[in-house]
Amino acid sequence: MLQNTGKLAGCTLFITGASRGIGKAIGLKAARDGANVVIAAKTADPHPKLPGTIYTAAAEIEAVGGRALPCIVDVRDEKQINDAVEQAVEKFGGIDILVNNASAINLTGTVGTPMKKVDLMLGINLRGTYLTSKLCIPHLLKSKNPHILNLSPPLNLNPIWFKNHTAYTMAKYGMSMCVLGMAEEFKGSIAVNALWPRTAIQTAAMEMLGGAGVGKQCRKVEIMADAAYAIFKKPASFTGQFAIDDDILKKEGIKDFDVYAVEPGHPLLPDFFLDEQPEELVKRMEEHGASPIFKSRKTSPDSVTAGAIADTFNVIRGVLNPDIVKSTQGVYRFDLSGEHAGVWYLDLKNDAGSAGRGEPPVKADVVMTMDSADFIKMFSGKLKPTMAFMSGKLKIKGDMGLAIKMEKMMALMKSKL
Repeated sequence: MLQNTGKLAGCTLFITGASRGIGKAIGLKAARDGANVVIAAKTADPHPKLPGTIYTAAAEIEAVGGRALPCIVDVRDEKQINDAVEQAVEKFGGIDILVNNASAINLTGTVGTPMKKVDLMLGINLRGTYLTSKLCIPHLLKSKNPHILNLSPPLNLNPIWFKNHTAYTMAKYGMSMCVLGMAEEFKGSIAVNALWPRTAIQTAAMEMLGGAGVGKQCRKVEIMADAAYAIFKKPASFTGQFAIDDDILKKEGIKDFDVYAVEPGHPLLPDFFLDEQPEELVKRMEEHGASPIFKSRKTSPDSVTAGAIADTFNVIRGVLNPDIVKSTQGVYRFDLSGEHAGVWYLDLKNDAGSAGRGEPPVKADVVMTMDSADFIKMFSGKLKPTMAFMSGKLKIKGDMGLAIKMEKMMALMKSKL
């Protein structure tokens, strides 16, 4: 791992979303130099599913030698950001480094993404990054070696990165466009760069997306913290770069990347937005024994992955038509448990119908609860809904008549799967 040098001693970092994950790891790395860290995040009270608060993060930062300032900040709220910036300047005398880490993710298609999710992602990722940068820049300009670092990807315009989650890609690329513009605008004054991981990183968000078993295919948050630290050591002339974590560390002389692996030697899950196409990556990884999240159902019919569930919903969307919607008139929510837990929905009541990941756009008439493995079997015709219900594998709340109507959709899908 990259050794601390003491170069950030006395520097003040303003990090959004620093109560957990990569943001906190960057703060801890800087704190070991004796840096000041402003933890600008929303979580003041313990979250039922996500670890850490701004106060627990502050305690950890101070335990390793840094000074911490926990601030309750929703990056969509200009006043909250401004108040945190003023507190930081008052307590530490200025701001030297801004890390725009706060981000929201929702990997659903255009029809299946509720506007509140679109607004959330654009509000946090794009607008929040722009706004936080805008409010910190007057103070950064007074620093001896100021940096803005956005945790966002290279601007890869391959349509494959848009087709399955256009809203998320737009929001994330918005952060990268801030790098493109601000690096040129403040060239010679502030270093403005992006940092993105080569592989999936083990975080609470990743486990929510991929399930608990995804960890062994990830690297630890420390690789991103070390790469960020390497960037902060560089002069302001290092700007406008879309850096990849292991590329930066290779230039720092790091050769052993197994130290960053959750399970050394296990094939790693590549991250979004990088040059190789996901289909090619999936094939290559499966040849080496990996079990990636987004694997196609055709590769292993009996295996259950988040990819197989996504594929099932792609087929559902393909068979939707006004006649089915007219004859069904129901909204279904699926609460899936097991290895690939998550919430999905099927709207057979409104417009031409829709389906996807997340909460339904309106209140569900029927809630079906079952294991993700049984869900795939049921929709592929290997498990009859009646048997699933009678055996306790399927639990139904709501309109039982509408639940029975679901079999018509399954019959249409059977020929497609």
